[in-house]
Amino acid sequence: MLFTRATEYALLALVLIAKEEKPLGTDYLSKRLNISRSFLAKILQSLAKQNILKSYKGATGGFMLARPPRELSIKEITQAAEGKNIAVFDCSTDQACCPSNKGDFCTLWPFLNRLQTKVDNYLDELTLEDILE
Repeated sequence: MLFTRATEYALLALVLIAKEEKPLGTDYLSKRLNISRSFLAKILQSLAKQNILKSYKGATGGFMLARPPRELSIKEITQAAEGKNIAVFDCSTDQACCPSNKGDFCTLWPFLNRLQTKVDNYLDELTLEDILE
Protein backbone atom coordinates (compact mmCIF):
# COMPACT_ATOMS: atom_id res chain seq x y z
CA MET A 1 0.00 0.00 0.00
CA LEU A 2 1.32 3.42 -0.89
CA PHE A 3 0.05 5.54 2.01
CA THR A 4 -1.18 4.63 5.46
CA ARG A 5 -2.51 6.74 8.30
CA ALA A 6 1.09 7.42 9.32
CA THR A 7 1.63 9.42 6.13
CA GLU A 8 -1.74 11.14 6.45
CA TYR A 9 -1.01 12.17 10.04
CA ALA A 10 2.55 13.23 9.17
CA LEU A 11 1.29 15.53 6.41
CA LEU A 12 -1.49 16.99 8.56
CA ALA A 13 0.96 17.71 11.38
CA LEU A 14 3.57 19.18 9.01
CA VAL A 15 1.01 21.57 7.54
CA LEU A 16 0.23 22.92 11.02
CA ILE A 17 3.90 23.07 11.99
CA ALA A 18 4.84 24.84 8.75
CA LYS A 19 2.32 27.61 9.44
CA GLU A 20 3.84 28.45 12.84
CA GLU A 21 7.04 30.26 13.74
CA LYS A 22 7.39 28.52 17.09
CA PRO A 23 7.69 24.88 18.13
CA LEU A 24 4.40 22.97 18.42
CA GLY A 25 4.11 20.21 20.99
CA THR A 26 2.71 16.74 20.49
CA ASP A 27 -0.15 17.39 22.93
CA TYR A 28 -1.28 20.47 21.01
CA LEU A 29 -0.99 18.75 17.63
CA SER A 30 -2.79 15.58 18.72
CA LYS A 31 -5.68 17.56 20.19
CA ARG A 32 -5.91 19.90 17.20
CA LEU A 33 -5.88 17.01 14.72
CA ASN A 34 -7.85 14.59 16.94
CA ILE A 35 -5.09 11.99 16.60
CA SER A 36 -3.73 9.54 19.17
CA ARG A 37 -0.92 11.31 21.02
CA SER A 38 1.31 8.24 21.23
CA PHE A 39 0.94 7.37 17.54
CA LEU A 40 1.59 10.98 16.51
CA ALA A 41 4.64 11.19 18.81
CA LYS A 42 6.11 8.11 17.12
CA ILE A 43 5.56 9.65 13.67
CA LEU A 44 7.04 13.01 14.66
CA GLN A 45 10.12 11.32 16.14
CA SER A 46 10.60 9.44 12.86
CA LEU A 47 10.39 12.72 10.97
CA ALA A 48 12.93 14.28 13.33
CA LYS A 49 15.34 11.36 12.84
CA GLN A 50 15.19 11.95 9.07
CA ASN A 51 15.94 15.70 9.42
CA ILE A 52 12.45 16.76 8.40
CA LEU A 53 11.68 18.17 11.84
CA LYS A 54 13.76 19.66 14.63
CA SER A 55 12.81 18.61 18.13
CA TYR A 56 13.03 21.05 21.03
CA LYS A 57 12.83 19.94 24.66
CA GLY A 58 11.42 21.77 27.63
CA ALA A 59 8.25 23.59 28.61
CA THR A 60 8.17 25.57 25.37
CA GLY A 61 9.51 22.69 23.29
CA GLY A 62 7.96 20.86 20.42
CA PHE A 63 8.64 20.49 16.73
CA MET A 64 9.56 22.86 13.92
CA LEU A 65 10.52 22.22 10.32
CA ALA A 66 14.22 21.45 9.90
CA ARG A 67 14.18 22.82 6.35
CA PRO A 68 11.95 25.10 4.30
CA PRO A 69 8.76 23.46 2.92
CA ARG A 70 10.04 23.75 -0.66
CA GLU A 71 12.95 21.44 0.28
CA LEU A 72 10.77 18.68 1.74
CA SER A 73 9.48 16.27 -0.89
CA ILE A 74 6.34 14.27 -0.25
CA LYS A 75 8.31 11.14 -1.12
CA GLU A 76 10.85 11.90 1.62
CA ILE A 77 8.09 12.64 4.13
CA THR A 78 6.21 9.47 3.23
CA GLN A 79 9.29 7.27 3.51
CA ALA A 80 10.13 8.76 6.91
CA ALA A 81 6.57 8.34 8.18
CA GLU A 82 6.19 4.81 6.86
CA GLY A 83 9.68 3.70 7.84
CA LYS A 84 10.28 2.12 4.44
CA ASN A 85 10.39 2.88 0.73
CA ILE A 86 6.97 3.38 -0.73
CA ALA A 87 5.61 0.88 -3.23
CA VAL A 88 2.44 0.89 -5.29
CA PHE A 89 2.48 -2.93 -5.10
CA ASP A 90 4.82 -5.22 -3.20
CA CYS A 91 6.57 -6.27 -6.39
CA SER A 92 6.54 -2.96 -8.29
CA THR A 93 10.14 -2.13 -7.41
CA ASP A 94 11.61 -5.65 -7.56
CA GLN A 95 10.33 -8.43 -9.79
CA ALA A 96 11.84 -11.02 -7.46
CA CYS A 97 9.17 -10.09 -4.88
CA CYS A 98 6.36 -11.33 -7.14
CA PRO A 99 3.72 -12.94 -4.89
CA SER A 100 2.42 -15.14 -7.70
CA ASN A 101 5.69 -17.11 -7.92
CA LYS A 102 5.19 -17.56 -11.65
CA GLY A 103 8.86 -18.07 -12.27
CA ASP A 104 11.22 -15.41 -13.49
CA PHE A 105 8.74 -13.47 -15.64
CA CYS A 106 5.48 -11.78 -14.78
CA THR A 107 3.55 -10.07 -17.56
CA LEU A 108 2.32 -7.36 -15.17
CA TRP A 109 5.70 -6.43 -13.72
CA PRO A 110 6.88 -4.10 -16.54
CA PHE A 111 3.65 -2.10 -16.22
CA LEU A 112 3.82 -2.04 -12.42
CA ASN A 113 7.45 -0.98 -12.49
CA ARG A 114 6.71 1.90 -14.92
CA LEU A 115 3.81 2.98 -12.70
CA GLN A 116 6.10 2.87 -9.65
CA THR A 117 8.68 5.02 -11.45
CA LYS A 118 6.02 7.61 -12.36
CA VAL A 119 4.70 7.71 -8.79
CA ASP A 120 8.24 8.02 -7.39
CA ASN A 121 9.07 10.88 -9.75
CA TYR A 122 5.82 12.71 -9.00
CA LEU A 123 6.24 12.41 -5.23
CA ASP A 124 9.87 13.50 -5.53
CA GLU A 125 8.78 16.68 -7.33
CA LEU A 126 5.79 17.42 -5.07
CA THR A 127 6.81 19.31 -1.94
CA LEU A 128 5.26 20.34 1.34
CA GLU A 129 5.17 23.86 -0.09
CA ASP A 130 2.87 22.62 -2.88
CA ILE A 131 0.45 21.27 -0.30
CA LEU A 132 0.51 24.53 1.66
CA GLU A 133 -0.56 26.57 -1.38
